[in-house]
Amino acid sequence: MAAILNNLLPGDVSTYGEVAIEAGFPGRSRSVGAFLKKSEGYPWWRVVNHKGRLVPGKELLQSRLLKSEGVSTISGHVVGF
Repeated sequence: MAAILNNLLPGDVSTYGEVAIEAGFPGRSRSVGAFLKKSEGYPWWRVVNHKGRLVPGKELLQSRLLKSEGVSTISGHVVGF
């Protein structure tokens, strides 16, 4: 899973489910979220839920980080997701 996360480049946005599938764990999107919550050094801000929703409680920080990479957000969601 770490390799998948580290391959997300600035401006890339993926879902927890997509990361789980790429890592060989389809249906384990919550596991991706749990991994990101307790791990450091991974670009967690580039991962959103299947509707493009930002991480609850971290919307402002995640939005700021995504915007710095050219990704637009509005009302806690990635625009056009």
